[in-house]
Amino acid sequence: MRGSSHLAIGLITGAGIAAVAPDLKLSLPGIALAGFSSLAPDLDHPGSRLSKRLGFAQNFVRWAFAGAGVLLAVFAHFNLAPGPNQRVAFTAALSMFLIGMAMQNQSARKLALLFTGVASVLAGLYWQFLWLSLLGAFVATAPFTSHRTWTHTIWAAALWTYIGYLANKDLGWHGVAAYAGGGYMSHLLADTLTKSGIRYVLPLSDKALKIPLISTGSASGNVLEVVICVGYGLVVALLLWQRFGPALLPG
Repeated sequence: MRGSSHLAIGLITGAGIAAVAPDLKLSLPGIALAGFSSLAPDLDHPGSRLSKRLGFAQNFVRWAFAGAGVLLAVFAHFNLAPGPNQRVAFTAALSMFLIGMAMQNQSARKLALLFTGVASVLAGLYWQFLWLSLLGAFVATAPFTSHRTWTHTIWAAALWTYIGYLANKDLGWHGVAAYAGGGYMSHLLADTLTKSGIRYVLPLSDKALKIPLISTGSASGNVLEVVICVGYGLVVALLLWQRFGPALLPG
């Protein structure tokens, strides 16, 4: 399923959670969190929307490697005496420069996500926010896995929900776990409607659960995705009206 459809379904799910959870109010940040979470499983895909957004520094990564190589070469030339140490430094500088120049977009994006994730892990350790460190670890490792493998399992959904639970404890924002977990699961359920399906319990079983209605990228698949989003939206709108609508009526 396309990223735009996943995002739409995630946002609708966020509104639906507010409609059916008696202890939650309708929350725009909560809906946004559900939408963000609905894109998280596809961090394992280099072309996903969230992967591109979080990998914004991919060009910086390439030039950082090349620039570091140049700086190391300059340092070695002016500060190291001719000999083995200088030759090792020049070799390392040349290697870093060539790695930076040879990096393709996918490699750079993976490294950018790795650096983003590691930075979040370190920030979480510094501020003693376990949820931030776990989130960083997820962002750092997901791009290095095959598409629709471990990020598309119930274990990953449980981890994401637990991250939301911990964030709720630290930030005092009630409902984080529900919005995060609901948005994440909406992605898995939506992908279950595609021909590839989802292997929910990897590595316990390699069998995919699927209801092969949608051929992603095809004209018919795109139309069906829109129909599903509209239909789902109408159902959630009805639930929202049943809960909040009567309070808006006069008298």
